Amino acid sequence: MRKFLLPLLFLFLFVFESIFMQFLPGTIFQREWILAPHFLIAAILFFTIYGSERRGILYGLLFGLLFDVVYTEIIGIYLFLYPFVAYLVTKMMKVLQTNLFLASLMVVTGVALVELGSYEMNMLIHITSMNFITFVTIRLFPTLILNAIFILLAAFPLKRYFENFAKNLRAE
Repeated sequence: MRKFLLPLLFLFLFVFESIFMQFLPGTIFQREWILAPHFLIAAILFFTIYGSERRGILYGLLFGLLFDVVYTEIIGIYLFLYPFVAYLVTKMMKVLQTNLFLASLMVVTGVALVELGSYEMNMLIHITSMNFITFVTIRLFPTLILNAIFILLAAFPLKRYFENFAKNLRAE
């Protein structure tokens, strides 16, 4: 039963992102911001840091494909970005200390990389016509603030859960 909790957590976050978007108002603080919750990739990145690197990258691949199939028109953007960012964060955390503050900072950086990568891919294939400065002010910064708030609230429980998961995995 315990082995199903992790995929259920990721599946819950996958669904929760879209539910969260439904309840977000169109304008926040009288500004037209585009907020994109990336709670799933944040949890996957925490899993690669505190749980299992290999499994984290595999979950990134699986949920990247699922994200592409459900939410985007092009299969491959998130299929590539999620495991790639998880791999980069894994390599960066081998250089840095694995404390909660740096891990959270790396997760926010990973979310920024996913946002930038998806923007650049959409710009490359002409799906978006938004210039980079507009993207940064209207979408990137508000998205990073939203996800930083989520990380602030969820970092410690996710860390404890993934560390326990890794300990149980080593015991088996």
